[in-house]
Amino acid sequence: MSAQTPVPQRRITAPEITARKGRDPIVSLTSYHAHTAAIADPFVDFLLVGDSLGMVMHGYESTVPVPLELMIMHGRAVVRGAKRALVVVDMPFGSYEESPAVAFRNAALIMKETGCGAVKLEGGRRMAETVRFLVERGIPVMAHIGLTPQSINVLGGFKTQGRVRDEWAAIEADAKAVSDAGAFSIVLEAMAEELARKITASIPIPTIGIGASAGCDGQILVMEDMLGLSPRVPKFVKEFGKVGEAIREAISAYAIEVRNRTFPAAEHTYAVKDGPQMARGKSKAKTAV
Repeated sequence: MSAQTPVPQRRITAPEITARKGRDPIVSLTSYHAHTAAIADPFVDFLLVGDSLGMVMHGYESTVPVPLELMIMHGRAVVRGAKRALVVVDMPFGSYEESPAVAFRNAALIMKETGCGAVKLEGGRRMAETVRFLVERGIPVMAHIGLTPQSINVLGGFKTQGRVRDEWAAIEADAKAVSDAGAFSIVLEAMAEELARKITASIPIPTIGIGASAGCDGQILVMEDMLGLSPRVPKFVKEFGKVGEAIREAISAYAIEVRNRTFPAAEHTYAVKDGPQMARGKSKAKTAV
């Protein structure tokens, strides 16, 4: 009986995420490297290679300094690690705002170099033309409104959006504009619950909340935040693990054993094995005696 060739697992696509609107909640996390991508892959619908990697992994104070090359490098790693989930890569600050043509050039480079299935960019009405331009040319776009971290120098910091009702009309117009332009989903970040629910009910594409309540169609968190690896986290983060504490305990135990010379022990050490030549020599010596 001949062995059958395994059928490669097919990735989730952007249109499949759109089709989840109003159905089962969409699960997503950020991921920046192959190892965590492989761990998260069976449990999530999409993985976001967020430009938050600049702060989480590279020590930047904001996402603004992150270069395109860094996003591509981490995007490649996540695509290699994940086999099932849709991989979305953030377009970093300065890579898409100048014009739709520049945005297309950089988005196409990201997709060709990483193999990802979509890109994400920040902005509502001001980016609608760019979203439409990319989608019409074959690039799925996830939009992002509310708190947009790349704009913190204009916003004056990481501030919750929509807590004053006078702000709602502009934010709702942003959501409608990118939805009408062809975005396949939209991230709502740090947004008042009532407004997030209203937007979710008013547009035909899924909303992905991060600090925007369970009223959204799905949720995303920075993986390091929810694992307990970040020293400070926003109010909207729940720590589902204490990985940072476990790492500290493990490293402390390792350091103690190295200094006590109890590690490496015998079971971690390679012994010399007798080769065929040595075995023959021993045999001859016994005969001579």
